Amino acid sequence: MSTTALPVVAREETPFRRFVAEFAASRVALAALVLFVLIGLAAIFAPFIVPQNPYDLAQLDIMDGRLPPGSASAAGYTYILGTDDQGRDMFSGILYGLRISLGVGVGSALIACVFGTALGLFAAYAGGRTDAAIMRLVDLQLSFPSILVALMILAMLGKGVMNVVLALVIVEWAYYTRTVRASALVERRREYIEAAECLALPKHRIMFRHLLPNCLPPLIVIGTQQVARAIALEATLSFLGLGVPITEPSLGLLIANGYQYMLSGKYWISFYPGIALLVTIVAINLVGDQLRDVLNPRLQR
Repeated sequence: MSTTALPVVAREETPFRRFVAEFAASRVALAALVLFVLIGLAAIFAPFIVPQNPYDLAQLDIMDGRLPPGSASAAGYTYILGTDDQGRDMFSGILYGLRISLGVGVGSALIACVFGTALGLFAAYAGGRTDAAIMRLVDLQLSFPSILVALMILAMLGKGVMNVVLALVIVEWAYYTRTVRASALVERRREYIEAAECLALPKHRIMFRHLLPNCLPPLIVIGTQQVARAIALEATLSFLGLGVPITEPSLGLLIANGYQYMLSGKYWISFYPGIALLVTIVAINLVGDQLRDVLNPRLQR
């Protein structure tokens, strides 16, 4: 009895599968992505992971202040990363600080992305004096150091999470505008845009339904890098005392709290929050570098 071999159907390679395969080709970037996801999940579910709420005064004991890593508490659990000067568990403080740092970084980057993208598309599509005016404003914004602009804004508005987000949005929007405008100018001369204009489609539909999807690759790359930059800026501002208030501390404020104890040997108060901040920023940057290589074939190694 003869058997007929069934033909092997090749699995269709979609653009998404190709993108995933090219991204996963870098084990370093894949490990960085997994690490960042774990950091984000740990920050989100911090109340269910940490042994104490480090900012609930009823759970703190001043006698546990500045205990070294591995010390036991009166409540029966171990301070695996030690405590700060107020007796707060450093591990708990880091996870709670990550919630603020990631929230401020991701939130400010998203708001700046929406505003900057819309302005960049409008500038590229309108052209002429409108484009020139918007780009002069972008050049003016980028001519000042980001940290200086943020410091000036927070000096006027005062401390607060929302004030920090607003300051970072004002600092970041110009990067998105310049990137999107450059990509949209190339697409502006394509035949499909001319066809859409011949069909008398509304301008907002042409910009957001036709131009925007073709500007997403560089936008994704710069968005990833701006998240890391926003987290670093927020940590710097909080370290200088102009960021988030002490009741809602971020990693930068945790580092600042232990800075005065570094020379006395209490290194862990600043060291471990600094390591958490460094690992988070490096993981995001590694993911962004791989996205840049995958989405730009000229940079593929």
